[in-house]
Amino acid sequence: MAERTSPARRPRALRRLCRNSGVLIGGGLLALIVLIALFAPLLAPHDPLAQDLTRRLLPPFWQERSVPEHLLGTDHLGRDYLSRLIYGARVSLGVGAGVILVSGSIGITLGLVAGYFGGWIDMVISFIITARLSLPIVLVALAAVALGGASLTTLVTVLGLLLWDRFAVVTRAAAQSLRHREFILGLRALGAGKARILFLEILPNMQATILVVLSLEVANVILLEAALSFLGLGVRPPTPSWGLMISEGRDNILFDPWLIALPGSALCLLVLAVNLLGDGLRDVTGPVQR
Repeated sequence: MAERTSPARRPRALRRLCRNSGVLIGGGLLALIVLIALFAPLLAPHDPLAQDLTRRLLPPFWQERSVPEHLLGTDHLGRDYLSRLIYGARVSLGVGAGVILVSGSIGITLGLVAGYFGGWIDMVISFIITARLSLPIVLVALAAVALGGASLTTLVTVLGLLLWDRFAVVTRAAAQSLRHREFILGLRALGAGKARILFLEILPNMQATILVVLSLEVANVILLEAALSFLGLGVRPPTPSWGLMISEGRDNILFDPWLIALPGSALCLLVLAVNLLGDGLRDVTGPVQR
């Protein structure tokens, strides 16, 4: 309708994106990590699960005793560390995408319904949001994963059911501001169905706001997955996960600190890329820029 982005405005929005350093740096770094995860079978020099105890704890290439076959060394079971780092990107990105899909679907739907209909429906959903905000995420996730068993599916399901509140709050506020706009009132007068108004008219007009929330929540999910894997309640070994790799290397932190530094640096770069991209999108799509 009239409120959607016109074709004439799209080139200007694209130019603002290209001039924003956060979008360029964060988006480029994130795209690189995504490509590494997608082409992991082609990039990994070894099987990330293959063990060779005769080559355990080989140092990376900048230290003595390193071997060319293992550029970043091996872990305590002789597994190639570079290959495990590459495949670990798949786990972090996969968990982030899965959790955001579940939490975003729940939060956006509840926020749209609460913001558009108001009244007692808004009161009930607001109470549900408040009840969810009163729960400590980490403690509930620890208890749920411990009871349900540590697995990738359980982790995605538990985090997806716990991290929808920010989507709901933002979507509810945006729907409340849009429901009395002229184009929505005109659609009501024409007899348009509520589902069409909600999902084909109101939702597309808040896509920029939702995109910013999504990018910031991905970073939170990645850190939570790493924390739970570090505690042994996330991804189960021998699946390569950056949080699990940090946990496995903590016993050798004094003698082989690179076992923790390498997956920790990879995790830091991924979270930094997502946060830079989210901040850049927020700056570009903010009211002043628009």
